[in-house]
Amino acid sequence: MLYRLKNAGFQAYLVGGGVRDLLLGREPKDFDVVTNASPEQVRGVFRNCRLIGRRFRLAHVHFGSEIIEVATFRSMQDVGSTAERSSEHNGMLLRDNVYGTIEEDVLRRDFTVNALYYNIDDFSVIDYVGGLQDLEQGTLRLLGEPHTRYREDPVRMLRAVRFAAKLGFKIDQACEHPMRESGALLAGVPAARLFDESLKLFMGGTAVQSFEKLRHYDLFSRIFPETDRCLSYQEHEFPITFVMKGMENTDIRISEGKPVTPAFLFAVLLWEPVRRRTALLVAGGMPMSLAIHQAGGEVVAGQIQHVSIPRRYTMPMREIWNLQHRLENPGAKRSRRLLAAPRFRAGYDFLLLRALAGEVDQELADWWTRAQENNEPARSPELPGVGDKPRRGRRRRRKRPESSGDR
Repeated sequence: MLYRLKNAGFQAYLVGGGVRDLLLGREPKDFDVVTNASPEQVRGVFRNCRLIGRRFRLAHVHFGSEIIEVATFRSMQDVGSTAERSSEHNGMLLRDNVYGTIEEDVLRRDFTVNALYYNIDDFSVIDYVGGLQDLEQGTLRLLGEPHTRYREDPVRMLRAVRFAAKLGFKIDQACEHPMRESGALLAGVPAARLFDESLKLFMGGTAVQSFEKLRHYDLFSRIFPETDRCLSYQEHEFPITFVMKGMENTDIRISEGKPVTPAFLFAVLLWEPVRRRTALLVAGGMPMSLAIHQAGGEVVAGQIQHVSIPRRYTMPMREIWNLQHRLENPGAKRSRRLLAAPRFRAGYDFLLLRALAGEVDQELADWWTRAQENNEPARSPELPGVGDKPRRGRRRRRKRPESSGDR
C-alpha cells in the first residue's frame, strides 16, 4: 500500500500503534497509513476502498478480511467558517477534515509514542516530538496541553488508561492530574463510542489493570455509575472480588486463545446492581423469578444511557442472570432441563465465579460440576436444603397403549 501510494505520486507513511508495537518487539494488531492524498484520491488509487466517518474522514482499504486504515495529513489551523472543522462550546471537536502537512499532522496525534512515522524512502523512523525517548522510558505523554486535549476528545482519558495497562507504561504527571476533574466530559461522548472503548479496555488481555486504573482515576464511575456505587459500599466483600475474578477470567481466556464474549463480561460488570435491585423487589413481595427479570431490564435500561450495549449482548446477559436463581435450587428433574438450556454453560461459568468470590457456596458449584460429568443429576445429600422435595402420595400412572398415529 505504501509503495502503491508513493508510485501514484503521494507521500505515505506507516504511523501510530503499528510502529510503536514493532519498536517494542510486539506484534501489531493492525496497521495505519497516513498520506498527503485526500480520501477521494486514495479511493482513486485503490478500487477496494471505502470512505467512512464524518468527524474524521478516513479511507478503509480492504484486503479480504483485513482492513488498512488510511488517513490524510491533518492541519492544526482553524481556517474559519469555510473549513470543515467545528466544535461545541465546551471545546469538543465534532468535525475535523482540515488537511495539512506531516509536520502539522504529528501535532494532531494523541500521545508521543503514537506519533512515530515509518518512512519507506530511507527505512527510517521520523520522530518530531520525542516519542522514541518516551518509548524507551516507558512514559505515556500527551501532545499539547492536557486540559485542552481532553476537552477536544474526552475518550483520550480512556485511551491513556488502556495504553498504560497494555504497555505497562506510566502516565506522565502533567497528563495524569487533570483526568479526575475532566472525567465529567465523558458524559458528552456518544454511548455507542463508549461501548467500543469499553471492549478495547476489557477485552484486550489487560482487563484487570484497566479496571484498576479506571477506578484509580475515577473514570469507571463515569461509564458504569451504578456498578461503581455498588462496589464502593462493599470494598472488602464479594462484589469487588467478583468483578476482579471476572476480569481475571477474561484475561486468562484471551491469553490462552479461547473465545470470549462481551455478553458474559458485561453480565459480570452489572451483576451487583442487578442482585441488589432483585433483593429490593423480593423484599417488596415479588417472586424471585419475576424480580430478577425486572431488575435485569431496569439495570440494562439505565446502563445503555452511558454505554450503549447492543441488544445482541443484553439478551444473553439477562438469560445468564435469570439462570442464577434456578441454578441455586437444583433438583434431579429440574437439573436435567437446565443442562439442556441454551445458556446453561455461560450461566454455570457465572456461578463458578460467584463461588470463587464467596457469594454462593462452593458446594453448589461442585454439585453442578458433577451433574455435568455424570449427565444424570441426582439428589445431593451433602448440600443442605438443595435437591428434590420428597413426593408424597403420588400414584403410579398406568401406561397407556401406544397410538399408531403421529406423536
